[in-house]
Amino acid sequence: MIPLVYDQVNSWGKDDEFFLALLKKINVKTLADLGCGTGRLTTHFAKEGYEVTAIDPHEEAIQYAKAKESQGVVKWIVGDSAQLQTDAFEAIIMTANVAQVFLTEESWRNVLADAYRALKPGGSFIFDTRNPLAKAWEHWALDTTPDIAKNALTGETLEIWTQYEGFVDDIFTFYETVKVADTGQVLVHEKMELKFRTEEAIYDSLRQANFSHIQVYGDWEFEQATPQARSFIFHATKEGTKS
Repeated sequence: MIPLVYDQVNSWGKDDEFFLALLKKINVKTLADLGCGTGRLTTHFAKEGYEVTAIDPHEEAIQYAKAKESQGVVKWIVGDSAQLQTDAFEAIIMTANVAQVFLTEESWRNVLADAYRALKPGGSFIFDTRNPLAKAWEHWALDTTPDIAKNALTGETLEIWTQYEGFVDDIFTFYETVKVADTGQVLVHEKMELKFRTEEAIYDSLRQANFSHIQVYGDWEFEQATPQARSFIFHATKEGTKS
């Protein structure tokens, strides 16, 4: 994630609407937005009246988030799932495929354990991830044109170029470069890595972390995911009854 351009190249979409609808459906009040990034969606959670704690390890992204004008109150934290308060939240949400940045099985088990610890009994853990069977990376590689954004401070037009390295073992690697369009000056060059886990692997890991009532939606519809889905949305519950 590159905070300078992230909000501009990730416009509001069906996924955002789905997350808001799902939160309304489960009727919660206290919410942790884990991997909140620049707060693009977090501010909408706050506007809807949720008591939000937003956490991300990217300090620059949190600074961008804090600078936004938003309704409601958000507690912003630079950190990771270990900073989640125990038995504090009715829901924990990870959006924008944040689940894919946990590259090792140990890091994935840790975030699941932290989420389970931080949820109140009966609480919901919600996140999305891409279906590896859909092979999204093949479609990405077909687009050889840059994304376009503006530098909010200077007004300069920016180009965001993506170079795909592909898979090394089971980790997909690519690079994003932000340049000033007129001069070619490189402002940011960042390596990105993603892990594509199967639906079955994620389901089993949630079970092993003691989550129950695991629902898997497909492609931003309130329907059971099929093997052909491009995206999975997991909704798992911590055992117990809501107070």
